[in-house]
Parts: sequence; C-alpha cells; structure tokens
Amino acid sequence: MNGPNPSAPLRRGLAAACAALLFVALATGTATGADPSPSPSPSPSASPSSSGGLDPRITEIMRKPEYRNAQWGLLQTGPDGGRVVHSMYPDQFFIPGSTAKLVSVSGPWHTLGSEHRFVTPLYAVGDRQGATLTGDLDLVAQGDLTMGGRTRPDGTVAYTDLDHTYANDFTGATLTPENPLAGIDELARQVRAAGITRVDGDVIVDSRLFAPDPVLDPTPTPLIVNDNLIDLLTTPGDRAGADARLDWRPKVAPYQVGSTVKTVAAGGPTDITVTATDGGTRIRLSGTIAADAEPLLRTSPIADPAAFGRAALIQALERAGVRVTADPAGPNPVARLPRDYEGRPRVAAYTSPPYAQYAKLILKVSHNLGANLGICLMAVTTGSRQCEDGFPVLADFLDEAGVDRGQLQLMDGRGGNPADRATPEALVQMLTYWQRTPDARLFREALPILGVDGLLAENCRDCPARGKVFGKTGAAVGGDALNDRLAVGAITIAGYLDRGGGRFDPFYAGVNGASTPGPNTQEVVGIANDLALIAAYLQEAPPSP
Repeated sequence: MNGPNPSAPLRRGLAAACAALLFVALATGTATGADPSPSPSPSPSASPSSSGGLDPRITEIMRKPEYRNAQWGLLQTGPDGGRVVHSMYPDQFFIPGSTAKLVSVSGPWHTLGSEHRFVTPLYAVGDRQGATLTGDLDLVAQGDLTMGGRTRPDGTVAYTDLDHTYANDFTGATLTPENPLAGIDELARQVRAAGITRVDGDVIVDSRLFAPDPVLDPTPTPLIVNDNLIDLLTTPGDRAGADARLDWRPKVAPYQVGSTVKTVAAGGPTDITVTATDGGTRIRLSGTIAADAEPLLRTSPIADPAAFGRAALIQALERAGVRVTADPAGPNPVARLPRDYEGRPRVAAYTSPPYAQYAKLILKVSHNLGANLGICLMAVTTGSRQCEDGFPVLADFLDEAGVDRGQLQLMDGRGGNPADRATPEALVQMLTYWQRTPDARLFREALPILGVDGLLAENCRDCPARGKVFGKTGAAVGGDALNDRLAVGAITIAGYLDRGGGRFDPFYAGVNGASTPGPNTQEVVGIANDLALIAAYLQEAPPSP
C-alpha cells in the first residue's frame, strides 16, 4: 500500500501535519494525536523497572538510534491495578495521541450507558387535513453519530480497518457498503406510512441540541450524516489517456461533483486534487490515476450539515412518495422552529444502535469526530448546550472511577489538542476501572485487536501474541524542516494483555520525542511497529510468580 507524499508534512504547520500524518494507522495501528513537544529525558537504561527487568527484546528496541533523545514510558499491572509488573516513568506526562480516547469514550459510555440509543424524532408542525400537511416537518437532531449510515442488518455498526474519514491523509481508506442515507430514508418511509403524501411548507433541521465548538476539531454537530463528508471514489479508465471513472456519495442537492482526472500508464503517478467552491457544494477533482492503481478514495467536507440533512430528507420524502413544496437546495429556515414540540404530533423517529456500538467504532478506527462528539453529549446530559460543559461531567466520572485526573490534561476528546497529556498511570487506572464493571469484556473487545482488526489489523499477524493484545493506539507526528526529517512527538499504545486463564493485565507503552533519519513516512511506520512489538513481547512473557 502506498503512503502519502512524504514531503507534504514538511510544508505544513505542525498542527496540520499531525492531523495529516495518520498514515501510521495504515500499517501499524496508530492514530493521530497532538503536536510534538517532547521534553528532554533520561535514557531508557536509567529508567526504573520492576519484577526483574524487561524482556531483552524490549530493551533492544528502546536503545535504537532513533530513540537517542526520546522518553519512554511503560506500565503493566495485574488485572486489579495493584501489583506492578513493569514500570517506567509511570507518573510522567506523555503526549497521548489517540490513547486519550480511552478516557473520552469511557465518559459518555458511563454517563449514557452501553445500551443507550439515540432516538431522532420528526414532528409535524402545522395543520393536517387528510394526507396533506400545511406546515413544516421538523427533524430534531439528537447527536446520533451515524444516523443509520453504518448499521448492518443485525444492528451492529460497520467499520473498515482504515476509515474513510482518513481518506485524504493517505491511500488505502475504504468505504463500508451500507447506505449513508439509511436513517434519513427510514424517516421518510415512516412519514409516508403515517399517511402524509404532501407537505405544503418546509422541512427544517432543528440543531439546537448543542452549539458547535470549534475548539473541538473536527467539530461535532447535532446532525451528522456520513461523518459530514462527501465520499469521492476514482477508478482508472480502461486505458491510458481515458477519463477516470468517478462515483460519489451521498448524492444530495445542491451538491454537484465533476472530474477531469485522466488515466495514465501503469506505474505512472496517481495524484488527485479535490477543490470545493460555493460553500462546498461544487466539488471538482483533477489530476491523474495510474491504469494499474486501486480505486482511490478522497473526501470533501460538508460545510453546513443541517442544510445538507434538510436537503437529504426532502429528497428522501420524494422517493418515498411524499411531495414537498420547498426547494431542497434552499437554506435551513431555523427562524420557523417552534419553542418546543409539546403537543406536536411525532410522525417518525429513527432509533440508533446502542452506544456501545458507537464506542466500538470510535475505538477500532480512532474516529475523531465521534470522540469529540462524546464531550458534547456529556454536556447535554446536564441541560447545557455548550460542549465545554461536558468536561466537568467527565471529571466527576473519573473521580468515581478512581482515576487520578490530575494526571490527565485534555482539551478535546480525540487526543489531538497540543495541550493534551496523560501519564501511563492514569490510563492504566482507566483500563483497570473497566475490569471491575459488567461491561469489562464489551469494553475490552471494542479496542483494536493485535493482528485481527481495527488499527492493529496489520500488526503481528503471525506472532504468538496475535489476538491476545487489545490496545488503543496513538500518534503525534510533525515535520522537522530544520533537519529534513519527521519529529515523532508520540507513538503510544494502551490496553489489555491476555495472560491466559481469564487474566487481562492493563498496560501502557509509549515513546515521546523520537526522530526519523529523514522525511520518509515509512520510517515512522517502523517506530509504530516497535510499539506493537513491545506490546506483543509483554504479552508473550512467562507469567511472573
């Protein structure tokens, strides 16, 4: 699988580079995190380690040249978090990357409950005479992460090991086969089943659940369809010189997509640029794709999710046999919304899969939008519309869970803010908490599994630890233009080691402040592979007495 242009990170600011350099997930199972800002650190040989020292294969990894100026952290405990098996700077702050999602997903999981389902209602606001509604249909957004767009027939949520939300950052992202408009279509069918065939009025998306907070990047919105993205799939033409084939989804007015991408000879360059104008509704693809290339996925952001959802619902109603007089390409007329819906008839509702399924999606693929959404959902439980009010809810939960939140610094849910920090001890405390709950297995199996699925699918497929490490991964990578190399702020992994007999040891392993010899992204892949190997070696070690 090809990686991204290795020079691209060096042309961007560090924050942008960290967001773009999720390529580590492609082959190693890591996910983006915060900007690199490593501190000077002692060498690993000076670090304290308990229980007779580490596996020599681990210390050999830590002494590689690329870690000469780096700081290692390590903690493995018994299942109850009491006995320490291995320890290295457990109470020192590290850049967490997406291991922060262990905390940000745990908060809403506990607050909402693993079985919580989001019910998104559609109200008729106006006068109904027979099959005609003179008035509006108001869709009241409830913060449903997928609105049915990933739901399988068995009610589980589909994901691919490399999610479409990362398609612009590197090659290899793929789509799930589910219809991204499935929830919208279901609402439209229910309206028709309720006997309404004509709406002389408008369709409005009510997004008053919470206010979008730009500090959370990507920014959650109360209504999310297809992760607020347009998917653009380019396939080579039949021969060199032919137009490339383009498919895109979801097809919703007023979005228009065109392509001038040409097919070039096998082995030639695949380089596609996506541009969007008119508020993101006019999308054009240009460039080339090699005749022997796999289909290439790119995405374009939906700038106004509420207006997009409104248009999608109007078109879905038309497909279901409900005539709407309003123009689907028009604005979302929020000024027409009522103060509340007391006494208004609910004519449809879409019910989501349980929250545990969304948590699994977020953790398996490191879904940044979903992780940030959890902060807003916790705020909503207090009656607040301000996403930042979710942090006190998270703080109360951490206190209850026995996690020393003084050993955490979080400004978002994804682990991508430059201020985010976590100690190995805090993350292991979070993992230990789940071992004491009825959802222990459900939470553990929601994590990527080494050599099996999610962002650890391609690691250690033939080693003895395959299927026995459950770990959330993280990365923070930026460019070092001064030395023409990559600055690896952090590569981390935290989760559980299956030690047999029903014993699962919580663990953390991470390195801050590594550097690559040059700008080749594959050198970062090597660092992430090292972290996966460390986790494997920890699992493979003989049980301590």
